[in-house]
Amino acid sequence: MTFQIKQCRWLYISLSILSLCLAVTITPAIASLQLPTTSTLNVSASTSQPTNWLEQGRNLYHSGRFVEAVTSWQTAAQQYHTQGDRQGEALSLSYLSLAQQELNQWEAAQQSIEQSLKLLQTARPPADAILWAQALNTQANLQLHTGKAETALESWQQAQKFYDQAGDKTGSLGSQINQAQALQSLGFYRRSKQQLEALTQKLLTMPDSQVKVSGLRSLGLALQMIGDSSKSQQILEQSLAIASKIAAKPHLSSILISLGQTAVDLQDPEAGLDYFKQAQLLASNPSDQLQARLAEFKLFLNYDKPEFAIRLAPQLLQRLRELPPSHTSLYAAINFVATLNHQSNSDQIIPLKDLAQLMAVTVKSAQQIQDTQAEAYALHQWGKLYRRTQQLSEAQELTQKSLNIARQLQANDIIAQSAWQVGQLYKQQGDRSKAITAYTEAVNALKALRGDLVAINSDVQFSFRTSVEPVYRELVDLLLENQPSQAELMQARELIEALQIAELDNFFREACLDRTQQIDRVDPTATIVYPIILPDRLTVILSKAGQPLRSYVTHKSQTEMEQTLNKFLVALNPVSDSQDRDRLSQQIYDWLIRPAEGDQAFIDTKTLVFVLDGRLRNIPIAALYDGKQYLIEKYAVALSPGLQLMATRSLHQNHISAIVGGISQSRAGFSALPAVESEVKQISKSISSSVLLNQEFTSKALAERVKSSSASIVHLATHGQFSSRLEDTFLLTWDGEVNVKEFSELLKNRGSDPSKAIELLVLSACDTAAGDDRAVLGLAGLAVKSGARSTIATLWPVKDRAAAILMTRFYEQLRQPKITKAEALRQAQISLIRQTDFHDPFFWSGFVLIGNWI
Repeated sequence: MTFQIKQCRWLYISLSILSLCLAVTITPAIASLQLPTTSTLNVSASTSQPTNWLEQGRNLYHSGRFVEAVTSWQTAAQQYHTQGDRQGEALSLSYLSLAQQELNQWEAAQQSIEQSLKLLQTARPPADAILWAQALNTQANLQLHTGKAETALESWQQAQKFYDQAGDKTGSLGSQINQAQALQSLGFYRRSKQQLEALTQKLLTMPDSQVKVSGLRSLGLALQMIGDSSKSQQILEQSLAIASKIAAKPHLSSILISLGQTAVDLQDPEAGLDYFKQAQLLASNPSDQLQARLAEFKLFLNYDKPEFAIRLAPQLLQRLRELPPSHTSLYAAINFVATLNHQSNSDQIIPLKDLAQLMAVTVKSAQQIQDTQAEAYALHQWGKLYRRTQQLSEAQELTQKSLNIARQLQANDIIAQSAWQVGQLYKQQGDRSKAITAYTEAVNALKALRGDLVAINSDVQFSFRTSVEPVYRELVDLLLENQPSQAELMQARELIEALQIAELDNFFREACLDRTQQIDRVDPTATIVYPIILPDRLTVILSKAGQPLRSYVTHKSQTEMEQTLNKFLVALNPVSDSQDRDRLSQQIYDWLIRPAEGDQAFIDTKTLVFVLDGRLRNIPIAALYDGKQYLIEKYAVALSPGLQLMATRSLHQNHISAIVGGISQSRAGFSALPAVESEVKQISKSISSSVLLNQEFTSKALAERVKSSSASIVHLATHGQFSSRLEDTFLLTWDGEVNVKEFSELLKNRGSDPSKAIELLVLSACDTAAGDDRAVLGLAGLAVKSGARSTIATLWPVKDRAAAILMTRFYEQLRQPKITKAEALRQAQISLIRQTDFHDPFFWSGFVLIGNWI
C-alpha cells in the first residue's frame, strides 16, 4: 500500500496554534502513588470509609469520568476532615485539583491545591514525603497550564526532591521530564535538551522494569511534543523493546500508538499503519484498541485511502455507540465525527444522519455525566453536519448553543470554532454585519488562547492551515468587500499582522513575544505595503506615517496569481529566458506597485516595507521589474513579519563590530563553500571582527563568543535550511546541525537587557525549502526569536563568490554616515547589477532584509 502525503495533518498531531508551547505534562503521582497505609488513614472494610472514596475517584479519573471523580474526592476530603486526618484530606484535595484542571475549572483547582498545601504545612506528625511530592506535582501542573512556567519549574524541582526522598522513581522521572518541558516554555531549549539527554542516560542505566518502560515512554512523548521526532522514535522503540522483554502488556499498545504518531510525523505512514495494527492486536483494554483503530482510520483518510476507511468506519461507529458514557468515550465520538467533517465526501463513508445521531447521543451523555465542555464540542460538530446538508436554521441553533456554553466556560478553544461557524452561517445568509461580529469574536478567542496557554484536549486539536488561518482570512475578505472604510482597512491590516504572529506561534509551537512599537509611526520615509491574497482578488493596503490608509484592488483569482508567482520563481534560474522572466516580473509589479505609483502614493518614500502574504513570501520583491528598472533601483526594500514584532534602533556606524563565523570546507554531507574564506577575510578588513572559521566554528564556541562579546553584528557564512517544518529548519556548525530554536536561544545568550541585543544577524549561505510558501517563516521566526533587530538571509543558495562581493560591499556601505541597513543592502545590490558580471537577479535578489530596516 502506497500513501501520498497530503497537506492536512492528523487532528491530534497537527502543529496547532491552539496547542501553543504547552507540552503534555506527565502526572506520575496519580498512577504510581500508593495509597497511604492503613495506620495513617484508618482504613476499614466499610464502603463508606474515605479511602474507598479516594480509590473510587482514582478509578473514575483513569476512565475519564472527571465529574464523578470530583464528587468522590470531595466526599473523601469531607470525611477525612470530619475524622481530623489532615494528611488524608490533603491528598484528596490534591487529587481533586487534578480532576478540576481536566474540567478547566481553574479557580476551583487553585483553591483545592492551596488548601491541600496548607494542610500539609500544618500536619502533625509532619506529612509524608510522597504526599508533598503529589501536591507539588499537581500545583506545578496547574501553574504551567495557567502560563506560570517559571514557578511551575520551581514546584517540579521541589516535587522531585520529595519523590527521591520517598523512593518513587517514576514520580521523580516524571517531574524531571516536566521540568524540561517548563524550560521549553521559558525558551531555554538547549537546557531542556540537555536535561532530556541526561534523563535518557539515567533511564538506560536502570534495570529493566515497569518504571523504566513508563519513564522512557514519557520521555518519548515529551520529545515528540517539542518537535524532536527522530529522537522520540528512538526512545519509544527502546521503551517498546523493554516492555516486550518484561511482558509489560498494559504499556505495549499505548507505546505502539505513540510510535505510529511519530512515524506519521516523520512522513512514514506505512510504518505508522503497521504500529497502529500491532497496537490493536496487543491492546489490553477496549479504550486502547479504539484509540488505535481511530488513529488507523484517520491515517487512511488523510493519505487518500478512503476505500480502507470505508471498511473500518461502520465498525468504529458501532463500537462508539456501545461504549458507556465517559470523558474518553465522548471525545472518541467527537474526534470520529470531526475527522469525517473535514472530508468533503464523508457521506460516502458513513451517512451524515448516522453521524448526527451519534452526536445527539453524545450531547445527552455529556449532559448525563456533566461534561459541559464535551457537550459544547459535540454541539459544534453536530451543527457542522447540519450546515453540510444546508439545514441552516438547525445548524445555527446547535452552533449557538455550543457558543453559549463555551462563553460560560470561558473556553476560548470552543468559542473560536463555534463563533467562526456562526459567522460562516450569517455570511451564507447574507448578513455581513452579524458575520463580521461573529468572526471578530472567533479571532479574539484565538488571540486569547496564545496568551492564556490554555491546554486543548488532544482529541479535538485542529490544524493551523484548516482551522485557524481561514478564520482570519475570511474576516479580512468580509472587511475588504466593496469600498472599505478607514476603520475596516485598519482592522484588516491588524488582522493580517495578527495572522503573521499566529503563524510564527504555530511554527515554534509556542507564543512568540510581541513588542508593541508601531514602526510606520517611527520612519516617515517608509511606506508599509500589505498585499493580501483573497480567493478572487488581490488587495494592497498602504500605510504611511501621518496619512490615511490607501487600498488598491486587482481582480485575479488566487489560482491564477499563484501560477504566475510559481512561474516567476522558475524563470529566475539564470539559464531561463530573460524576456520571459521580465514579463512575469512586470506582471507582478503591475499588481503590487504600479496602481500606487500611478496614484503618486510613494512620493517622499525611500523604503518600501512589505508584510508579505502566502506565496508572495518566496518572491524576491527587489527583482520586480517596471519595464525599465528593478524595484531595488528605485527604493530600499525590507520585509517584516508584522510591525509589532520589532523594536527600532539604528547601528552606530563608528562602533560597528562583528562576530564572523563560517564553514568553507565540505562538512556533514554538505558541499564546500570555497569563497567563504575570502568573504570572512574581506569583512574582517571592513569592520572590527572576531572570527570563527571551520573547526573553530562550533555551537559552543559561538555561544561563548556571543556571550562574552559586545559585537553588534553576527555574520554566519554556512549552510542552513529554512522550512515550514520546525524539524527541518537548522544551521550548520562544525559539530553538526543546530535547530532554529536552539540557535535563537544561543543568540540570546547575553541576557534580557535589550541594549545588548544583536543589531544585525546575517546568514549568507542559507536556503529556503523550494515550493514551500511557509518556509520563509523559518527566517522570520529566527529574526523574531533570536532577539536580533534585523536579519539578512537568502531565499535560495547563491553562488558563494557573488555572496562574498555583495556582503563585502554591504559592510562598506554600512560604515557610511546616516545610512540605514536597507539602503546599505540596496547599494550593495545595485553595485552587483551595474558593476559586476552578477547582474542577473538570481545572484543578488535572493538577499532579503527582515525586521528593522533603520
